[in-house]
Order: sequence, then structure tokens, then C-alpha cells
Amino acid sequence: MFKIGNIKIKPDGGLFVIAGPCVIETEKICLNIADRLLKISKKTGIPIIFKASFDKANRSSIGSFRGPGIEKGLEILAKVRQKTSLAILTDVHEIQQVSVAAQVVDCLQVPAFLCRQTDLLVACGKTGKPVNVKKGQFMSPEEMKNAVEKIRSTGNEKILLTERGTFFGYNRLVNDMTAIAAMKKLGCPVVFDATHSTQQPGGLGNASAGTRDMAPVLAKAAVAAGADGLFLEVHTNPKNAKSDAASIMPIEWAEKLLINCKKIYEITRN
Repeated sequence: MFKIGNIKIKPDGGLFVIAGPCVIETEKICLNIADRLLKISKKTGIPIIFKASFDKANRSSIGSFRGPGIEKGLEILAKVRQKTSLAILTDVHEIQQVSVAAQVVDCLQVPAFLCRQTDLLVACGKTGKPVNVKKGQFMSPEEMKNAVEKIRSTGNEKILLTERGTFFGYNRLVNDMTAIAAMKKLGCPVVFDATHSTQQPGGLGNASAGTRDMAPVLAKAAVAAGADGLFLEVHTNPKNAKSDAASIMPIEWAEKLLINCKKIYEITRN
């Protein structure tokens, strides 16, 4: 067991959610979404960790919106925590970003495309912060053992693993729900990324396509299959979101979905 902020995290220790916009667009949007998530958390009784990226370094196109950068981005995330008391998670892409981000956020996240980057994983581990590693779309769940061992080599046992779909042919992700059970055998809580799993990478040529209406279906299936937490990208104006607009969920869907997922969690654990 470990904590992200004040949230206790352990396998089968209660459903939790990581949620927020894909990328930091403006301070106002982040604070609005965070405030809505706080209300949803209080109403459903499900703890929520706020997530947003200060930089999206792996977009399809050179012209894609990447975010405000680390300095301004971390300043906004610090304000979100100050005003809502929500725990904060953000991505890091380079070892130089790790120690800086760790001073502000409660959990560091390693993007799926970087889940084999030894120096990045070790740097995250050395901070002592919880680390969420997204399973690469090109990896089997069993292969994530190596990522876990790289972080554990630093003495850090605060590790989450997130399933987010596997490449299948062109512009298509599919989910193997048995991956959840397979990764739980590594001794780490497992999160299911319901929104990125609906992506069609590069499907629009210069951006990813997606089928956001499938996210609730996948989320409920994942909780039934044993997921300890859910990862949901949400937005107040999804069609105009500056990143992952095709797969990000309207925040209005979140409350009902989490109520249903909590019921499924309780039924399957009992």
C-alpha cells in the first residue's frame, strides 16, 4: 500500500480514478475541470487524482498543440492542487523533467511509448514519488515486469501499471482484458485507460481519430475484469479540445459512469 496525495492505493483496496484533460490548455479550463471532478468525487465517494500534461511530446503532427511547457504547466497544476486539494499527476518525457515535476506533483507518469526507457524509469523511481507506467501499445503485459524491476531497483515500490490498448493493424487499438490480471501478478495496482483505448492512432492523418462513446463500455468491462483504477480524459468542451478531441470524454458522462463502475467493483470484489 502507498499513497498518492491522501489516497490509499493498493490492489483491490478500493476503486480510484485518474481524470482530467489530455493537455493543459489554460489555467481556467484546468480549474473548471478540476472543480467539476472534485464535486463528482464527493458525490460518488470515489477518490479522484487530477491529471493533465504540460507537454505532449508524442503528437502525430509537428503542428499539434503541445501545451504550455514545464514551467507554466507546473505552475497551473500547483494552483489546481491549492484550490481543490486534489492529488496531481502529470507526464514526464525526459530525465531533466523528472526532479522538477516531482517537486510539484504527487505522481509521475511515464507515457506508453517510453515505458522501456531505462534512464527515465530509474530517474522517476529515485524521486520516491509514486510512478504510473503506461503499458506500451507494442508490449505484452508480461513484458512490463522489466519496467517494474527498473523502478524497484531504486528502492521505490510505489508503482502503478496502466493498460491502454494494443496495436492491431493500422490505426486500431484493441484491449485484452486478461492483461489486467496478468499485470496484477507483478504486485502492482493496475489502472485501465478507457479513453486512450478508444483511439485510432494517426487515423485523421495529422491527428488521432477515436470512438469516445466506447469508453464507458470499456471502463465497466475493465472494472469487472479486476482493474483497481480507471484513467479517464475528460473535458468540458471535448469537440474543441486541443488534444485527443476524438477520444476525450465529455465530463458530463463521468458521474453516472463512476456510479455504475463502483457498483460493478463492489459486486465483483464481494
